Amino acid sequence: MASMDESQSLPTDYEIAQQVDKDHILNVVEKIGLGAEDLDLHGDYKAKLKFDAIERIRESKGENGEVILVTGMTPTPMGEGKTVTTVGLSQALNRLGESALGAIREPSLGPVFGVKGGAAGGGYSQVLPMEDINLHFTGDLHALTSAHNLISTMVDNHIKQGNDPHIPVNWVRWPRAIDMNDRVLRETVIGLGGEVTGVPREDGFILTAASEMMAVLCLADSLADLKERIARIIVAYDAEGEPVTADDIEATGAVAILLKDALKPNVVQTTEGTPTFVHFANIAHGTNSLIADDVARKLADYVVTEAGFGSDLGAEKFMNVVCRFGDMEPAAVTLVASVRALKYHGLDMWPPDTDELEAEDVEAVRAGFENLDKHVSNLRSFGVPVVVALNRFPGDSDAEVEAVLEHCREELGIEAAESTVFEEGGAGGTDLAERLLGAIDENDEEFEYLYDLDSSIETKIETIGTEIYGADSVSFQSSARDDIERMNRLGYDDVPVVMSKTFHSLSDDAAKKGAPTGWNLEIKEIYPSAGAGFLVALTSDVLTLPGLPDDPAAADMDIDPDGTVSGLF
Repeated sequence: MASMDESQSLPTDYEIAQQVDKDHILNVVEKIGLGAEDLDLHGDYKAKLKFDAIERIRESKGENGEVILVTGMTPTPMGEGKTVTTVGLSQALNRLGESALGAIREPSLGPVFGVKGGAAGGGYSQVLPMEDINLHFTGDLHALTSAHNLISTMVDNHIKQGNDPHIPVNWVRWPRAIDMNDRVLRETVIGLGGEVTGVPREDGFILTAASEMMAVLCLADSLADLKERIARIIVAYDAEGEPVTADDIEATGAVAILLKDALKPNVVQTTEGTPTFVHFANIAHGTNSLIADDVARKLADYVVTEAGFGSDLGAEKFMNVVCRFGDMEPAAVTLVASVRALKYHGLDMWPPDTDELEAEDVEAVRAGFENLDKHVSNLRSFGVPVVVALNRFPGDSDAEVEAVLEHCREELGIEAAESTVFEEGGAGGTDLAERLLGAIDENDEEFEYLYDLDSSIETKIETIGTEIYGADSVSFQSSARDDIERMNRLGYDDVPVVMSKTFHSLSDDAAKKGAPTGWNLEIKEIYPSAGAGFLVALTSDVLTLPGLPDDPAAADMDIDPDGTVSGLF
C-alpha cells in the first residue's frame, strides 16, 4: 500500500473495516493449530477458546514464545496509538515471516462513549469486527458488571438480615459497578429504611474496568483459581476490624457461575488476518488477561501485548505485578511516542491546544524529550531492550520526525523507527519489527523487578515514587499509616503494590508536564485487593468513575438505516 500525502484522506475506520474481506474465524485460527472443537463460536468472526483447549495447549506445547510489550510515553488526552501499534506490529512480524499473535485489552463502554472513542486499533491496523469489539462483543463486560453487583446485593442483604459476621454499614468496602462514565453515581445514598427499601447507607459506583473483580478475572488462570480469588475478596470489615470476604457472605459460587464464560479468552482477527486475543482490561494494573497471554505464548514465537497509560503506570505494573503472577518476562519493550505528545510536554501545555500541537515546532519537540527520556530510562532499569516507535500522524513534518529519531539513536543510544501502521498496516511497521528483533537478539541483560516482595510496604511505595515517577520524597498521611499497620497485621505486606496516580503526568499533578522534579508524592490510602493479590496505594484524587466531557464521543456517533456506523472511533 503506497503512503498517502496530506492532500489525500484516509477512509474512516468503519469504511476500512467494511472493505476488508474478513475470513471465517475457523480459518483464522487454523493457522495456529486450532479447530472448531476448540472454540465456542459467536457468529462467523469471533469466538471464545474452550477450557479443555486451553489445558491441551498448556500441556502439549513446547517452549513459550517471546513477549513484546507495547507501552507509551506520557500521552495527550487523545492517546498516542498504543493499540494501533500493537496490532500493526503483530502484522509486521508476520509479514517478515515470523509467527506472531496479538493480545490486547478489551474496550470498556465508558471510555468508548467518553473522551477516547473506540479502542480496537484503527486504520489498517485494527481488530475486527471493530464495532462488535467496541460495544457488546461477547458479553464479557456485562457478565462482569452483573457479577460485581451480585456481591453488592448480597452484602446489603447480609446487613438487612442481620447475618453473621455482623457488618457495620460504615465498614462496607465494596461499591457497585457500571460500565458507563456517569459521574452522578460516584457518591450515592442507598436504602430509605424500613422493611421495604433496606438499610440506609452511603454507597457509590466505580467503572466496571476499575473493579477488583476485573483484576481477579485478568489474573485468574483457571476456573478453580477464579473461585479461590473470588472467595478471598474483602467486601467489608466487621466491628472488630476483621475482613469479611465474598466467601463469608456465601457469594463465591454464584459469582463464579456468572463469570464462567467470561473467563474464556476471545479470539478475533486483524485487518490482515493475524489472530488476536482480545480479553479484558483492568484499570488497576492496566493489562489484558494472563490466561490470554499464556495461551498466546504457546501458540506463537512472538506475542505482542500492551499496557495501559504511560509506562510509569502500565509498564511498571506489567513488570512488577503481571510478570510475577504470570511467570514471564518481556523480551523487549516498544515505547510509543508521537510528535504531538512531545510538543505537549515541550510547550508545558495543560489543557492541550489542538491547533498549537498541529503546528510545526521542532524546538517544542526537542523540549519534550525529557519526558521521553525518563520513560526510556525507567524501562531500561528492568534490564529489557527498548525500541521507540514514533507513531506518525498526517500533520507531522519530516524535520520533527527526524529530530526524534536522531535523538533516540544518537543521544539515547537506542533503536527507534517511524511507524505508519495506521495508514499502511503491517507494511508500515516492518522497520520497527526488524529493529525489535535485532534488539532482542543483541540483548545480554537479565530482567529484574524493581523491588523485592519481602520489602516493607513503605519501601515498595517509596521505590516506585522516587525511581519511576521522579519524586524527591514520599510522605504518608496518618490514615495511610494506619492502613499500613492494618495491612501488616492482616498479612498483606508481602504482595506487589499497585499505585493509583494520574496518567496525565509523571508526577501526581496532571498539569505538570515533562519530567517534574523537586516534588513530594503523598499517599492518602492503602487497601488490599485480596482477590487479585496486590495492595492499592491511592495518591492524588484519581477517579474510579470518570464523567463525560463537554463534547463526549457519543455525541458524534450515529447509525444509518442500512446499519452503517459512524463516529465509533
